[in-house]
Amino acid sequence: MDENPDPFLISVITLYPEMFPGPLGHSLAGRALDKGLWQMDLVALRNFGIGKHRQVDDTPAGGGAGMVLKPDVLAEAIDHAAKVDDTRPMLLMSPRGRVLDQQYVREIAMGPGVVITCGRFEGVDERVIEKRNLQEVSIGDYILSGGEPAAIVLLDAIIRLLPGVMGNSASGEHESHESGTLEHPHYTRPKNFEGQEIPDILLSGNHQKIAQWRQEQSHEITRERRADLFGKLNKK
Repeated sequence: MDENPDPFLISVITLYPEMFPGPLGHSLAGRALDKGLWQMDLVALRNFGIGKHRQVDDTPAGGGAGMVLKPDVLAEAIDHAAKVDDTRPMLLMSPRGRVLDQQYVREIAMGPGVVITCGRFEGVDERVIEKRNLQEVSIGDYILSGGEPAAIVLLDAIIRLLPGVMGNSASGEHESHESGTLEHPHYTRPKNFEGQEIPDILLSGNHQKIAQWRQEQSHEITRERRADLFGKLNKK
């Protein structure tokens, strides 16, 4: 009897399906894909285009530069990817969305999967965002040529948290942002590298003191490099 849970189902709506799985087909994510821990359904937006040339975009109402993805075309593609009773979150990669963080990644990873629309051109018609309840997500305050690279970043963060993906589950519990702080420094052999030694505390064998040192280092690095995170830490 197969006791494996259903795979985490990822549907991606994109003008460029050939960009996937891309990096997700290698390393941890790639091995997890081979094991059937997750699977990907690629929905080519061009297949739902209108007319002889499969048009998917049009000029912005009110004028202006660029093109806008058509609501009717995108809605049909979304409806193809996610049926009425689909409980997966419906995301749109967008520079105006909520900025991705580890907490949100964990929330998605705990579910059955995700449906991701990759934006292109100047944007997406606002009506399809509202009608299909798309949650806009950004990976940072900068502009990409399209949502595909952002989707790959998001999916990499999610996939590594799926059950069975990381060989040592504890390896993901002490990384940057998991506790609201940046990660402590790491060292390995050789003991001496270009005149600089591994800190003695890490070679002491005293695990309690090592843990304390790592926590102190983590807090100090966060204070120096990310005052915004450190401020939130102090409010807890």
